[in-house]
Amino acid sequence: MAKKTTAEKVATIQQGYTLEGATIELGAAIIDGELHKDAQVRLPLAMMNRHGLVAGATGTGKTVTLHMMAEQLSAAGVPVFLADIKGDLSGLATAATGSGKLSARTDSIGQVWAGRTFPVEFLALGGDGNGIPVRATVTSFGPILLSRVMELNDTQESSLQLVFHFADKKNLELIDLKDLRSVIQFLTSAEGKDELEELGGLSKATAGVILRELVNLEAQGLEKFFGEPEFDTAELLRTAPDGRGVVTCLELPTLQTKPMLFSTFLMWLLADLFEDLPEAGDLDKPKLVFFLDEAHLLFSDASKAFLDAITTTVRLIRSKGVGIFFVTQTPKDVPAAVLGQLANRIQHALRAFTPEDAKALKATVSTFPVSDYDLEETLTSAGIGEAVITVMNEKGAPTPVALTRLRAPESVMGPSTDELVKSTVAASALLTKYGTAVDNISAYEKLRGETAIAPPVDTGPAAQGQPPVPESTSQADVDAEARRIEEEILGRPSSRPAPPSFPETSSPGQRPAPEPRERSIPAGGTMMDDLAGALGGALGGGLKSMARSMGTQLGRELLRGVFGTSSRRRR
Repeated sequence: MAKKTTAEKVATIQQGYTLEGATIELGAAIIDGELHKDAQVRLPLAMMNRHGLVAGATGTGKTVTLHMMAEQLSAAGVPVFLADIKGDLSGLATAATGSGKLSARTDSIGQVWAGRTFPVEFLALGGDGNGIPVRATVTSFGPILLSRVMELNDTQESSLQLVFHFADKKNLELIDLKDLRSVIQFLTSAEGKDELEELGGLSKATAGVILRELVNLEAQGLEKFFGEPEFDTAELLRTAPDGRGVVTCLELPTLQTKPMLFSTFLMWLLADLFEDLPEAGDLDKPKLVFFLDEAHLLFSDASKAFLDAITTTVRLIRSKGVGIFFVTQTPKDVPAAVLGQLANRIQHALRAFTPEDAKALKATVSTFPVSDYDLEETLTSAGIGEAVITVMNEKGAPTPVALTRLRAPESVMGPSTDELVKSTVAASALLTKYGTAVDNISAYEKLRGETAIAPPVDTGPAAQGQPPVPESTSQADVDAEARRIEEEILGRPSSRPAPPSFPETSSPGQRPAPEPRERSIPAGGTMMDDLAGALGGALGGGLKSMARSMGTQLGRELLRGVFGTSSRRRR
């Protein structure tokens, strides 16, 4: 085949990336060693729920790439979730300032640049950092994900599933780690001997091993990640009053000491979204784009059941309007069954210093379509802020491979000041909902014969200095936002009060998130659940918990999803 001229290669790129709908602009193509700003490389917004991979060696610019993509997604009205491992992504809340060097770069690729800020919500696992505390109940986390955190083997994982089954059947709510510990202690006691025998596959010795691992988690201080109020993943689907998507930034300052918890908690977020969101089909833009950084942590030493669950979630959540981008060093970090579902590829430079590196390089090259580039040479010589790109076009076909000089972010490429982060958290509508932990009646109290509800527990800095609800945030505003998420995004009728017939006179403020779900008992979305809710509404708040208890006593089983997470339909 005759060798193409540079002009022919440029024309191939131009034709391949000429798209009709809204796009995410990625940069300009480099062809035969020259930058061509008339050959723009872009990604269709409608194809971002086909998932993607951002890969490359350390220091090649992966974090800046997802920063730049998050900005454009937010501007297009798409909510974004980011795991901020190094603290750099908090810079989205601070406008960048120009410089001569920056102007030279942006002019060279045809980018019209201006410093901007973006709407950011800061979260922190269990309050471990400056953000809003994010917690999950043990029952919703489920046995498969919890086994992953505890590093249990397959037999122990199966045994833990039996413990969860027992708790679900006996209406023993597993809210925090002490609840699970008390259930296991009961099963291994003389009083629970008969119950243990009925479970069949659960031996007292295995239960003891699980109990020791659980105590070890508590000793590491991980109990603060499990509890109430549980974070409602619908919070990730919010937009700002000006229509831009909210960028939710999860701070992970102690990742190095808890890598398994980090990766598993992200899968809980995805699993919860997967269970709640309705089928959406093909959309003009996704409902949410989820960037999963350090993806190799998710798959390292994972059990077959865990990998199967991830594969199923990735394959099916696309049709619910959620896009997932895995961020890691090489494609080999991602299992083939998952990698095969990632239609969009942004590959930064790779290094080939060792035989293992060379093997990884050859494997990476083999996963790209045939192109006009010598990819082995290109991937080892690409500079910082450059990447080899191929994405899915609007017709579902891969675009031509293009070495691309990427666009520059318009917010700070680095952390925002601590003062800005703390003031953003203090002003957030989520702080009053999630800032203080509560300890409701659950398995621990039931097995001890206690009935009193413990007072709220202060979780530390994130819970201190709780600001009052802003005056501009009325109850009508809260209900309106809750209705919007339930009806427009989650696709179900809203139980929130109807809007008043008279016009609102208060000035609009920042949209607050929907009210937190009641977690006094595990929810299963059954007919008794609905009856309890109806009785509670008719009789008043004082009798609502009694109505729910009646529904529980009449018997209802938890429905568990693909990861063993509880199916919790909001009412």
